Amino acid sequence: MPVTSEAGLRAILTSVKTIAMVGASTNWNRPSYFVMKYLQSKGFRVIPVNPGAAGQEVLGETIYGTLADIPVPIDMVDMFRKPEAAPEVAAEAIAIGAKVLWMQLSIEHAEAAATAEAAGLEVVMNRCPKIEYARLFGELGWGGINTGILSSRRKPQ
Repeated sequence: MPVTSEAGLRAILTSVKTIAMVGASTNWNRPSYFVMKYLQSKGFRVIPVNPGAAGQEVLGETIYGTLADIPVPIDMVDMFRKPEAAPEVAAEAIAIGAKVLWMQLSIEHAEAAATAEAAGLEVVMNRCPKIEYARLFGELGWGGINTGILSSRRKPQ
């Protein structure tokens, strides 16, 4: 069963240190770029994987062509690819010894999830680690409420 409970998601996000982001983009205007930057700001090492941009750099990290090319151990694979790519990404995640396969929003693939779980990986589908991190660790700013922009206190004169 894919992880859906708040406790399960929190456990994943507190135990993971190194994330491989499959489908990372060098374009600052893409969701993967924003998620990578946010996760880096929270202390995660995010290693981008994109065969079309291999060898380039994004947000201070070298982009790799495949998961197998990454020279360090990976805790979690965050997938920004179409659902049809999930079986291949799951197989690569298993091969490198990742602990978690996380499929982004609107990505669900039961067969890939079952394969990854059978190999001992935890699986999350149709969720974003940036959104879940912000939600679970109290960082969502509701229209300025948590940003310090809005306040019930008077401004100092």
